[in-house]
Amino acid sequence: MAAAPDLLFSVRNNFYLGAYQAAINSSNIPNLSPDEAVERDSIIYRSYIAQGSYELVISEIDSSAATPLQAVKLLALYLSNPGNKESTISSLHEWLSDPAIGNNPILRTIAGIIYMHEQDYNEALKHTNAGGTMELHALNVQIFLKMHRSDYAEKQLRIMQQIDEDHTLTQLANAWINLAVGGSKIQEAYLIFQDFSEKYQMTSLILNGKAVCSMHMGNFDEAESLLLEALNKDTKDPETLANMVVCCLHLGKPSSRYLSQLKLSQADHMLVKRISAGEEAFDRAVQTVA
Repeated sequence: MAAAPDLLFSVRNNFYLGAYQAAINSSNIPNLSPDEAVERDSIIYRSYIAQGSYELVISEIDSSAATPLQAVKLLALYLSNPGNKESTISSLHEWLSDPAIGNNPILRTIAGIIYMHEQDYNEALKHTNAGGTMELHALNVQIFLKMHRSDYAEKQLRIMQQIDEDHTLTQLANAWINLAVGGSKIQEAYLIFQDFSEKYQMTSLILNGKAVCSMHMGNFDEAESLLLEALNKDTKDPETLANMVVCCLHLGKPSSRYLSQLKLSQADHMLVKRISAGEEAFDRAVQTVA
């Protein structure tokens, strides 16, 4: 018996590759089961979140919505306002400990994302480590890489390859690990992003992937043109701005405008924190000499 067609493939794939507007535009899919409709809506709302439209998500998802959508609303609340952090994490904790809904894969995915933002990787893994969906496995890869455990990340990748070697998330996870390992693996990562750019519409995610590989290989001029193309798609994308700062420094070009934009769009970005810490250390050193 042939497997039923995956009606959500296009919406999911666009979301994974960062083509958020394309995911939103392709959401009118007939004949979905109630579960598929909930999954579709959760991807659409997460696409809006990725575009920064937190208020739209918060206002559209009401208290009668299904658990996965409530979880997505929680992510929007968490990201929209630092003042919401404590209350959203406490709600999250409550839902995860509820035996009726705690094991929902979308709820566990959102938990992993929020705890990853909090840099509480052990707590994130409590909810993601059991897997269950390709996205949870991919999230595990990201968490292990943040913990500098590429050995554990590679084990997750092998699980993903056994499930579906050609899956977009399997390919992305492979590229992330290749970038983390470095050396000769950078070329392999570049080829994965190159393959995406030939098959699908070009997104900031794909352009940044190629640009980071190019920088690792010392091709800063190529990286710069890829990043400028990414900025044309989204002038406020934090990853593009951060990569642009690094690229400009290597090219000996001024980077202060990109850094200012990054501070405005995401003040708690790792690069902003590192630069601020460096500046403070420098100021302290100057004062001790003075």
